[in-house]
Amino acid sequence: VTDPDMTRFMMSLESAVELVLFAFNNGSNGDIFVMKSPATTIATLAQAIKELYKSESSIKIIGSRHGEKLYETLINREEMVKATDMGDFFRIPADTRDLNYNKFFTEGTREVSQADEYNSHNTKRLTIEETKELLLTLRFIRQDVLNEKQELVYEP
Repeated sequence: VTDPDMTRFMMSLESAVELVLFAFNNGSNGDIFVMKSPATTIATLAQAIKELYKSESSIKIIGSRHGEKLYETLINREEMVKATDMGDFFRIPADTRDLNYNKFFTEGTREVSQADEYNSHNTKRLTIEETKELLLTLRFIRQDVLNEKQELVYEP
């Protein structure tokens, strides 16, 4: 582990499909949809994997590497100003402004400096148990950890 406090968004395959279907049903040309997803620290993720696999090994922290980000940003401040909260999703409409920037020579906008971005550091954080539950939604983890057999189903 490089930095145990590093955070990353977590999304199940089912949630990803839900996001695509929601965008398909609610979007217009150029819209961007972001699902409000939980995040976890890398330390929590490592511990959850360690517990799922019943590993006795220690988690070694080696320190951050060049270029690593402490957290992920899905919506920056400029986009958050335009974003619409749609419950479990944010909708960011296409930027259809004209390219006439003359007004910004005399006045700007304060909204952007007051907005917060949406990132993995300021969203809901999963506990170790919640992270394990999410990981167990992945078939390859269940097969590996729970010895689930993969069933091949052919439907003509």
